Amino acid sequence: MSEQTYFVLAALLDGPLHGHAIIKKVVDLSQGRITLAVGTLYGALDRLAANGVIVVEREEIVNGRKRRYFRITDEGSGMVEAEARRMQQAAAVVTGRRSLGATFG
Repeated sequence: MSEQTYFVLAALLDGPLHGHAIIKKVVDLSQGRITLAVGTLYGALDRLAANGVIVVEREEIVNGRKRRYFRITDEGSGMVEAEARRMQQAAAVVTGRRSLGATFG
């Protein structure tokens, strides 16, 4: 799973969001490391929806433009949680060794 996909799915864990809100939440969650262009985001959202990881929960018209709200599915929640566990285990290889006083070299 790419880091961008991870943060998009993480952004949706608290509930449905529209595209611009996802972009803002990804910036917040990644502490500014990940910034998504609109085209990049919607390409990713379309792929995630096609794979059943997210769904369009509702659409509304705001200032004459369609706004879609996306919701993560149970499958998507499972995927992002599994990825978080994988990253935590990978990090523990380094952080666990350092906390035990092991040296590298």
